[in-house]
Amino acid sequence: LQLALMALDLKPGDAVIVPAFTYVATAEVAALLRLEVRWVDVSLEHFNLLPEKLEAAWRPNVKAIVPVHLFGQAAPMQAVLDFARAKGIAVVEDTAQALGAEYIFPDGTRKKLGTLGDIGCTSFFPSKNLGCYGDGGAVFTASPERAARIARIANHGQDTLYEFAEVGVNSRLDSIQAAILRLKLPYLDEFNARRRAAADLYDSYFANLSTLQIPQRMPWSTHIFHQYTLRVLDGRRDALRAYLSERGIPAMVYYPKPLHLQPAYYDPAYPEGSFPNAERLAQEVISLPMHPFLSEDQIAYIAETVRDFFR
Repeated sequence: LQLALMALDLKPGDAVIVPAFTYVATAEVAALLRLEVRWVDVSLEHFNLLPEKLEAAWRPNVKAIVPVHLFGQAAPMQAVLDFARAKGIAVVEDTAQALGAEYIFPDGTRKKLGTLGDIGCTSFFPSKNLGCYGDGGAVFTASPERAARIARIANHGQDTLYEFAEVGVNSRLDSIQAAILRLKLPYLDEFNARRRAAADLYDSYFANLSTLQIPQRMPWSTHIFHQYTLRVLDGRRDALRAYLSERGIPAMVYYPKPLHLQPAYYDPAYPEGSFPNAERLAQEVISLPMHPFLSEDQIAYIAETVRDFFR
């Protein structure tokens, strides 16, 4: 993400629009580059940004939108792209949690997430659907000129050894991580399909529980379930998490506090209550174990334990 924003020639004081409910890295790079972060609220259904909130976040200094494809499913990109084109600003996709998922346009055309905007970014952190054994990531663009510039910035700003054309950073994927990813990449679609099958099985156990909202599948996207994230609607999310932990089931909360309320990013212009959906999700979401190798027995045990809690 840092490489992407640097390649767009954003200057201190320029602004980027970011969802208030996401991992900190999305906003962190903007802050490091001394950019203004303009927050938008998110959907209670799909957890991604709400396009109808973009206009309220717009200011003349906004130069880019960073839609996040959270938990494995696309943000509503058609509306995002239309807004960006109307304003003449860039779209930088954060595809860290959705590599391999597809966006489905109204005419039926499909495109991989990370390839819809001006630049797409992903993470190869070990927990991701395609993970290496350390830190890593990739940047996607259809522009050869922009690709060359991103590669230069990632290599200390040099095209030729010891000739530094611009200020850059050290952001090169090491050979060992690249070799691991090359071996794992052919299995990405299969492993994503396994995650979908696991999610479908979870759904079958929770379909009739009024206290839970299962992950909502949007018609504009496939879902690769980086996380299987429920909403606990009766206010007992933390009690459920403790109950599961006592029975050997690790459940995580992504994320317990929206970014606009984090001390590092707090701005009096965005007090508590500014983004009610993001704040509500922070109190309700819980993610159950999800990976390609979950057995049906494991899913049954996890799901029945959740059901027991609500009995």
